[in-house]
Amino acid sequence: MASCTLAPARRGGGIAHRILLGTPPGRDRAVDALRAFAVLGVVLGHWLVTALVAEGGAVYSTSPLAYVPGLAPLSWVFQTLAVFFLVGGLVGVKGHASARARGVTYGQWLGARLKRLFRPVAALPAVWAAVTGTLLASGVAPETVRTLVSLVCSPLWFLLVFAALTAATPLVAKVRPWWPLAVVALVDLVRFGAGGPAWLGWVNVAAGWLVPYCLGAAWAQGELQSRRTGWVLLGGGALAAALLVAFAGYPASMVGVPDAAVSNLSPPTLAAAAFGLAQCGAALLLLGPLRRVLQRPAAWAAVAVVNLSAMTIFLWHQTSMMAVTMAGLLAGAPLPGLHTVPGGPLWLLARLAWLPVFGAALLVCWALFRRFEHGRPRRRGRSRVVREHLHVPAAAVRRP
Repeated sequence: MASCTLAPARRGGGIAHRILLGTPPGRDRAVDALRAFAVLGVVLGHWLVTALVAEGGAVYSTSPLAYVPGLAPLSWVFQTLAVFFLVGGLVGVKGHASARARGVTYGQWLGARLKRLFRPVAALPAVWAAVTGTLLASGVAPETVRTLVSLVCSPLWFLLVFAALTAATPLVAKVRPWWPLAVVALVDLVRFGAGGPAWLGWVNVAAGWLVPYCLGAAWAQGELQSRRTGWVLLGGGALAAALLVAFAGYPASMVGVPDAAVSNLSPPTLAAAAFGLAQCGAALLLLGPLRRVLQRPAAWAAVAVVNLSAMTIFLWHQTSMMAVTMAGLLAGAPLPGLHTVPGGPLWLLARLAWLPVFGAALLVCWALFRRFEHGRPRRRGRSRVVREHLHVPAAAVRRP
């Protein structure tokens, strides 16, 4: 079986060749597919629910969800952060256990993890410092520049939370998922039921995302293996989220909506945590079908390529959308779906037509900045570069 898998690698070249050399036969490719799905969900979600409106000589940010509440189901599909934290908990606990078995210290393991996480970030503030200065010097309205910079910076909170949970992985491995879920419920009860201070909600930034991260840790330790568990999480989480929206006053949207009194995401609420449980249950139920699909070389290559550049895609997707939007202003008149108020389904149809253009711009950003994620391979074999960025232990790779 292994010889059949590696045979095309001897004949071919390029990325497929490196992926085949870097993928051990026993690797659970479905986990990588879940991570790729989570990253692409965030990208598409931002592209669909972020509208940059040109008006009065400036550009401001809004959302179609503020104009058409019926589009809230979009957020149920594309708000996929819980799946990313689920996979993060799984990979974190397994990686730490593997490092300890090899005699690697906690500090060395954490340093390597954080380096992979933050190394690609360095180029973003450098580029945007230059862009900001250029825009201001050329007379672009300060309100427009402020809008663009805030959109670039807003996703970075995720990296800080993920880094904190990664650092706490040895402790998280001992925490049951229901403990942080209880904290989220208590905080919401105090905030919304007892008129507590709004700042208390920021406790849920840690507790809310700790719920799926702890589920991933439990998965790494041999739990969550039955399909029954997946169905319980999916059904129970979806029912709880629906009841909270219907009867407890939580918003239907699982992402923030401009000028809304309550956001389910900033900070996470009990409804968002319940919805995250449902997403994690769906992810567990999809493992079998994904494993079968990913036996196809083309499907696995696509998933692997996204994983190899996940941070580059995440960091630069907003820049890609904004580059297209600002370039479109050169047309003179506002373009539908790009600069117009997102007031109805026609705007959404127009925005869908712009998605391939955003994707092309992201491809340019990927070509320019992916080296910051991969580092300089120097004299290492290319299969080792692929293996390191797919987080595959060296001993797992069988060389031809």
